Parts: sequence; structure tokens; C-alpha cells
Amino acid sequence: MLIWGIMRTLPLLALAMAAAASNAAAQGADCAGERAAMVETIREHVRYDPGVLGPQGMSDKVLEAMGRTLRHRFIPGGTCAASYADRPVPIGHRQTVSQPYIVALMTELVTPQPDGTALEIGTGSGYQAAILGQLTRKVCTVELVQPLAIVAAGVLRELRYDKVSVRIGDGFHGWPECGPFDAIIVTAALGEIPPPLIEQLKVGGKLVMPVGLPGSIQILTVIEKIAPDKTSMRAIAPVRFVPFVRPRQ
Repeated sequence: MLIWGIMRTLPLLALAMAAAASNAAAQGADCAGERAAMVETIREHVRYDPGVLGPQGMSDKVLEAMGRTLRHRFIPGGTCAASYADRPVPIGHRQTVSQPYIVALMTELVTPQPDGTALEIGTGSGYQAAILGQLTRKVCTVELVQPLAIVAAGVLRELRYDKVSVRIGDGFHGWPECGPFDAIIVTAALGEIPPPLIEQLKVGGKLVMPVGLPGSIQILTVIEKIAPDKTSMRAIAPVRFVPFVRPRQ
């Protein structure tokens, strides 16, 4: 189900949930100081472990997108202090929005281009999609948990992230009608790389995801498609993500 651009067809209760979350956040502080501190913390992570990104480090465009984005608007009941802290934050339904550094790192690793198309698997709060929406031409994001998808779509719409489309469904299969993609980010852990995502990746495109068993340490991994039937793989860092959820069979 595609839910971006057709919000009037959603149940009134779902719309009320999204509006209430958005309006409550809008009444809060802008959190500018916390947002600036968050960006400096991301810089510190990069300086502390320069081998992760190499000599080029974190690009200004990614840091600027992180600094512009109102993270507290994507976190239910999020205070400035909690929303911009250097840690993941629960968003309900056993899901989290990732630590800001990890969001920035995954964004940097897929090298989004202004004329490119990006796919996100695991919309969650919509925060990662909002970052990508500032750096590329089109973002397609898939979320299995319907209440999360509905609220995320409402917040993205309220904040005018018009380049982002949200779909409710099984992210394992990607979103072929929206691709092919220059960049794919998977925000949940799985022991394998879904073949449909590789198929939907353009030659020269990059996919980043945590590879490993849920509940254990995973490896943040970059897969680059270097030919129609050939990929390269690079391990980046140990991470811990929520499990990749699929529909019950």
C-alpha cells in the first residue's frame, strides 16, 4: 500500500494520530543548541575512528542535512535532550530510531547524489528518509509496521519532505516499481542480503545494511554493484540493530 500523496484515504484515526504527534512536537522548542551539539558529536566520532570513512571523512553535505533536520519531530514525545542524544531512541512497536552518528555514517556510505534515487528499508520514524530526502532526487521507503508507516508519512508530509514516498509492505522485496536505485539503506539486521535488493540496485550503486543475526553483534556492510552480475563487499564496523521484521507466513 502506497500511503504518500493519498493521505485523505487513510482512516481518520490514523490521520488524528499523525496530526497529534506533529502538533505536539511543533509546540516544543526548536532544539537548535542540541542539534548543533549532535553534529559536533558526529564530527568527534569521525575524528576518533578515521579508518571507518578514510581520509575524506564525513562530507559537509551530510553534516549539514543532519544539522537542518528536526530529529525531535520524528520521535514521539521526544524532548530536545533525548532526541539529540548520542544513542538510539525507542519509537514504539519494538523499533528504534538509530543513533545520529549511525544515521550519518550510513548516509555517507551510500554516497547519495542530487540526481539519484534512494531506497530505505525500515521507515521507522521517517528520520533517515528525511535526511536522504535532502540529498537525492527521490526517496522510496518501505515499512512493514503499519502504525509506524502512517505516523512517519504524516510527519514527513507536515515537514514538506515532498521527495519521499512511503509504502507499507515487506521490505525484503524492495520496491521495484520505484527503482532502480543508486543507493539503498537497510535499517534492520538480517543474516543475508536480500537478493531482490541487489537486483534493484543500479550498477555503480551502493547498499549499506547490518549483516548478522538479530540479538547479536552485526557488521555494518557496504555492497557495491560493480557489474550486472557482480558485487563487492566491504565490512565497516560492528553494530547492533533491531531485527529485520517480515510478515508472518
